[in-house]
Amino acid sequence: MANENQRAVVLVSGGMDSAVTLAMARARGHACYALSVDYGQRHASELDAARRVALALGAVEHKTVHVDLRSIGGSALTADDIAVPDEGGAGIPVTYVPARNTIMLSIALGWAEVLGARDIWCGVNAVDYSGYPDCRPAFIEAFGRLANVATKAGVEGAHLAVHAPLLDMGKADIVRAGLDLGIDFAQTVSCYQADPDGRACGHCDACRLRAEGFRVAGVADPTRYR
Repeated sequence: MANENQRAVVLVSGGMDSAVTLAMARARGHACYALSVDYGQRHASELDAARRVALALGAVEHKTVHVDLRSIGGSALTADDIAVPDEGGAGIPVTYVPARNTIMLSIALGWAEVLGARDIWCGVNAVDYSGYPDCRPAFIEAFGRLANVATKAGVEGAHLAVHAPLLDMGKADIVRAGLDLGIDFAQTVSCYQADPDGRACGHCDACRLRAEGFRVAGVADPTRYR
């Protein structure tokens, strides 16, 4: 049973990882306030998925905040002149969005202060992932410290915690955990270039990682491909 005295802001992108994170926060007894960010991503159908996921998993409220990261570009997800690669490569891929997780967590931190929430949950993962620097333990730890020195709540003694429960989990383990929590993964969208109906390309890094997770878990892949 969700406890309104134990509020949490949960970042919900519409993908499988954030869906599992929301379900975990709810299972912990939090009254979950789901937050999505429309930053100008080319795979905007993930925002439709985020709304479905928030509703299905019992979020108290779902809010979408608009931030124009297309205006600075620098990523295949926000700049039309940079192609989403079909194959992985060395180094940090062009699908990395500069400062995206910092911005998203900052918005979540602001909403948490307004709500009187002391917990922020996000679905970053540093095992089966694309190598983004803002998905590593060091980033989560640093942001947690920031949250407690940069806010009125933190300065006045309220401890703010950033939870990343999937940080050390492989994709197959995430699939299994989600199924145990009753998640319908068919409702989620992970693809970096999903079409307006949420159908996946099957080739991008996000699609490959997702498909491999279902394969290793021994579970049929419910993803809709175009």
